[in-house]
Amino acid sequence: MNEQMEILKTDYLPTDLEPLLKSCDLDGCVAVQANQAEVENDFLLQLADKNDFIKGIVGWVDLRAKNLSERLEYYQKFSKIKGFRHVIHDEPELNFMLQPAFMKGVSMLKKYGYTYDILIFAAHLPNTLKFVKNLPDQPFVIDHIAKPNIKAGEIDTWEKQLKKVASFENVYCKISGMVTEADWSSWKKEDFTKYLDAVVEAFGTNRLMYGSDWPVCTLAANYETQFKLVKDYFSSFSKTEQEQILGGNAIQFYKI
Repeated sequence: MNEQMEILKTDYLPTDLEPLLKSCDLDGCVAVQANQAEVENDFLLQLADKNDFIKGIVGWVDLRAKNLSERLEYYQKFSKIKGFRHVIHDEPELNFMLQPAFMKGVSMLKKYGYTYDILIFAAHLPNTLKFVKNLPDQPFVIDHIAKPNIKAGEIDTWEKQLKKVASFENVYCKISGMVTEADWSSWKKEDFTKYLDAVVEAFGTNRLMYGSDWPVCTLAANYETQFKLVKDYFSSFSKTEQEQILGGNAIQFYKI
């Protein structure tokens, strides 16, 4: 983390998050991995045991490991583990997700009832299309709407490629991480409208779910501000659709 990210150089714990959830009338959350190590799974499980509002965990496991089946079998003991994620956009190789060993590992998740969070940049969408085509039965969710360059207003290529990925019914999308893809200090809510329009058109309201990306979102907005962006956009939608996007779809996807 560079000097622009000083706000993140501290501990953020459930005691910090719980009042933020309550202020937004949210009942709970799913905690998602950041560290590429199984030790973080243990840490998140400990937090979930002590805090009922943590309803599920998306952890990390080495999906290319030869003993992957043993590790997945091990995690069956913990009902709070709902799925796994790898920080693909930090891998130096653009085609990382298409490696046979990685794809084989992801293909094993369905057997154990696990989801997979796809954490990518917009540049990874062509590979993501190949990825989901080859794994048609695996429940996927695109994190952070695939991180388009909102600051530069880039949308056309991202939108076309995202729609192709969304054509697969087993793929969901998280409305999260938008403020950090915009200008951190001078964004305005109108900057996000066309991107929200695009994800609604691509996925409908049955496969979209709100995500906070907290505490990373604090680089550009506090929890309540980024939540209000999403809530205000969907305020004209039906009550049922709002409930789905703000919680119901996540409950269904992660089997909470």
